[in-house]
Amino acid sequence: MSSPSSLLHWTRRMVEIRKQNPAFGLGSYTELPSSNPAVLAFLRERGDDLVLCVHNFSRFAQPTELDLQTFNGRHPVELIGGVRFPAIGELPYLLTLAGHGFYWFRLRDDLRPRRPAAPARL
Repeated sequence: MSSPSSLLHWTRRMVEIRKQNPAFGLGSYTELPSSNPAVLAFLRERGDDLVLCVHNFSRFAQPTELDLQTFNGRHPVELIGGVRFPAIGELPYLLTLAGHGFYWFRLRDDLRPRRPAAPARL
């Protein structure tokens, strides 16, 4: 329990991430074609919650290219560390995954106009 890198803390973090993203439990499932047969990629979507999951089933590092043109302009934000990846463009999206590695991304739409803040009440 005292080690922040323990399996217990990792598992708690994964459960927390899953709870924060309703698409994991109740969202639609759409498999995406991957250029690498060792890599499984799919989307989970529920309402505004859009999660891209990419999993490497090989014990070796693997590259893959994903056709994400539908999400052109969106920024994948990695769910575990909150790291913002480069925007998706018209070309296939290139990712490299560690052996048995995975990414879970929230696909943020930075092109949507932001709501203006409500005026302060006096």
